Amino acid sequence: MRRGAKAGPRWLGIGLFVPLQLAVAWLLTRPLLWLGMDPEVVRLLVSLGAFVLFLVCLPLRLERVWAVAHPWRLLGLNAPLGRSIHALAHGLLQAALLLAGLSILLLILGYARWGGGITMGQTVNTVALLGVGFAEELVFRGWLWGELQLRLSWRQAVMAQAMVFSVLHTRFDQGWAIPLGLLPGMFMLGLALAGQRSKDDHLLAGAVGLHGGLVAGWFALQSGLLSLEPSIPVWLMGPNYNPVAVHPNYNPVGGLLGWLGLSIQLLRLRRHWGQMDHTPGSKP
Repeated sequence: MRRGAKAGPRWLGIGLFVPLQLAVAWLLTRPLLWLGMDPEVVRLLVSLGAFVLFLVCLPLRLERVWAVAHPWRLLGLNAPLGRSIHALAHGLLQAALLLAGLSILLLILGYARWGGGITMGQTVNTVALLGVGFAEELVFRGWLWGELQLRLSWRQAVMAQAMVFSVLHTRFDQGWAIPLGLLPGMFMLGLALAGQRSKDDHLLAGAVGLHGGLVAGWFALQSGLLSLEPSIPVWLMGPNYNPVAVHPNYNPVGGLLGWLGLSIQLLRLRRHWGQMDHTPGSKP
């Protein structure tokens, strides 16, 4: 071990924890393809199955490797209901403000106009997408950030979790322009979500609200609440994954407007960065 390094979980164990669960879920769902099930449905079942395995294995790992007696409390989930609801609502409000600012700028610049609304099916999808915030925050700002703090300083750990988050959320198959925009944007989002959890005294609900609110809210806006022009520059708005579709699929985190909003969010959270030193095993 290098001088000054922390003792903690092995890097191999950290790196394989989630991929192994994905592999097991993938193997268990293979027979569904042989029975003729839609591959898209099977891919969804792989994700859901892997997350169920993650929920089962996570407390066991925390008890065995992190040596903590109350894993869910350490992860910021086992908190009084009132505190969690307050943090969740505050995170959702922050997401709404960021999306409102983005929408207003697009309307002013002439790249968007008000749409005709969304259907009931799209509304259901919007609500369901809030679950993405919970799943990803539990993985990245819950489990991964805690694992990294056992091996690194808190500053290194917060940077590392944001870096992993950005790499895993960036598409590298559509030219250099997309990674160039998404990598720094997703890195800033990872920092902002960690800052939100720190601000909420290490409760996870605020980060869940911010993350889930951004994903669900942006889906609703693109699905019909706003009518977006397909000619918005990539450098301004981020990549458009469906340039010929009726409803474009932009990712604003990869463009200048998204960077602006995230920079403002980071500045708002700057006074809370010093509270991030929360090594697993200490009182949350």
